[in-house]
Amino acid sequence: MSDLAAARRQLAIKSGVVKRLAKEHALYKKEAEEQQRKLDKFIADGAEAWDIKNATRMMEEANKMIVDSANRLGKAAGELKDLIDAGKANPELAHDEELLKAEKILEESGA
Repeated sequence: MSDLAAARRQLAIKSGVVKRLAKEHALYKKEAEEQQRKLDKFIADGAEAWDIKNATRMMEEANKMIVDSANRLGKAAGELKDLIDAGKANPELAHDEELLKAEKILEESGA
């Protein structure tokens, strides 16, 4: 496999990783919001202590996953940015479709 083909392949792989992790991060945020609403409802309704404790634990777990997914997304985005920068330095790859897609995905990920 040529260096150009290998670079394109790495851009595609890393772009897919960033895209997946951005989606995963958004889903964890949504889950944490749902858990918070559920906990607030339990507290407002005067639910049993066990229900409140369990809902609190679920919310804390969702918040931990937000932090974890943010860290993984940041790392993957950094790796993708490095590949993009290296690709821009290569005249053969500078205007390649895969490089442009990778830049768009990186921008959309917000990382």
